[in-house]
Formats: sequence, structure tokens, C-alpha cells
Amino acid sequence: MSPSSLRWYVKAQLGVLFLPIGLCLFGEAVSRKSIQMLGQDGGPWFWYGTLSLIVINVGIGLMIESGLTRGFPGRKHL
Repeated sequence: MSPSSLRWYVKAQLGVLFLPIGLCLFGEAVSRKSIQMLGQDGGPWFWYGTLSLIVINVGIGLMIESGLTRGFPGRKHL
């Protein structure tokens, strides 16, 4: 595997992994906020939400930067 295709693979896979991690963090923030709205101590929901937005954007950015939507680099499309 050449260095450029390895770099592409790593960026694409990290993007695919970061997106669902960010979505899980967002769900956790929503759960904590809901618990807090019911009058109990939900914990630091704001920081979970902020971190989730950062991780989601990193995941999407890596997928776009790697060109994941165009396929493997150097592959000819017919």
C-alpha cells in the first residue's frame, strides 16, 4: 500500500469513526439535559454537547477531506 493510499484510508476510517462517537455524545448530552429538566442532577450536559459538536464536525471534515464520497484514490470511474 502506498503512503498516499494509506493516508487516505486512515483519514476516511477516522472520519467514519468520529461521526458516530459525536452522535453518541450528543445523545448523552440530551439525556443529561432531560434529566436536569425533570429536577434531578443531570451532570455537565453543556460540555458533553459542546464536545459532541466538535467531534461530529471533525468526523465530517475528515470524510470530506479524504474524498470518501469519491471512492478509493486513483480508482477510475466508468
